Amino acid sequence: MSSQRTIRPRAIFLDIDGTYADHGLAPEAHVEAVRTARRNGHLVFVCTGRPLSMVPGHILAAGFDGVITGAGARVEMDGEVLKDSRFEPDVAARIVETLDAHNAAYILEAPEALHGRTGVDRRLRQVLGPVFAGRPQHDGVLSTDVDPLEDILGPMQYSDDLTSVSFAKISCFDSPVPLTGLMHHFGPEVGLIPSSLSALGDRAGEIYMAGTHKAVGIQVVEQRLGLKREDIVAIGDSANDIEMLEYAGTGIAVEGGHPGVLAVADRVTPGPAGNGVALAFAELGLLT
Repeated sequence: MSSQRTIRPRAIFLDIDGTYADHGLAPEAHVEAVRTARRNGHLVFVCTGRPLSMVPGHILAAGFDGVITGAGARVEMDGEVLKDSRFEPDVAARIVETLDAHNAAYILEAPEALHGRTGVDRRLRQVLGPVFAGRPQHDGVLSTDVDPLEDILGPMQYSDDLTSVSFAKISCFDSPVPLTGLMHHFGPEVGLIPSSLSALGDRAGEIYMAGTHKAVGIQVVEQRLGLKREDIVAIGDSANDIEMLEYAGTGIAVEGGHPGVLAVADRVTPGPAGNGVALAFAELGLLT
């Protein structure tokens, strides 16, 4: 009788910010965990709120089986785009007009690029500079020269006229009015979650297409590959990770994450500074 253990293939979906990486820095232990799990026959996917244009090469360098971006708005596998949804033009125009009327600083997120009004980069540097100034420096990170602010500003395109821009999500970083107070202007097609940069408070947030979330993106992959839901693992820390942890057969929250994520999780793992993704992979038997 053979003593060889039968491997149960899993499909793992990883949030980036605060989970796989911390302010753009991916611990080497996380990179190696992804590579080892894939060598062992498991599938590993990025599943992020970032648009594709804001996912840098150093994050993808570990090698992944697919990428879900825009919090479920876009799904790509093996160079094939399986899903690419955007705001309807009239809804998009209404949101932009409302944010402009209230002097908000925001970015329109599309797979091809980030879009902002001329001069918004100066305001973003003022608002985000202090947030990123104290970013951690982990031992053994994949890249030690990563500037998280340039992750945002690098793909930016600026214009005084944004009416023709097609986009899937908006990140608002500085609104003089709490964003919750603007929701009635946007309409029922629009949802709002807190920014993953919690230090910005209620003047910041992510504006998205109602009904679009990370679990929707996972379902596209699930249907394409014929996955079993019980073999799906999701790891995340922010408000936009709640649905994917609820949907996954095994949902893993990052310690100190959003209360809603912790409430639906099956397990908890440390953040990037504690190599939490690698620890979770080991506990699930993905590395042996």
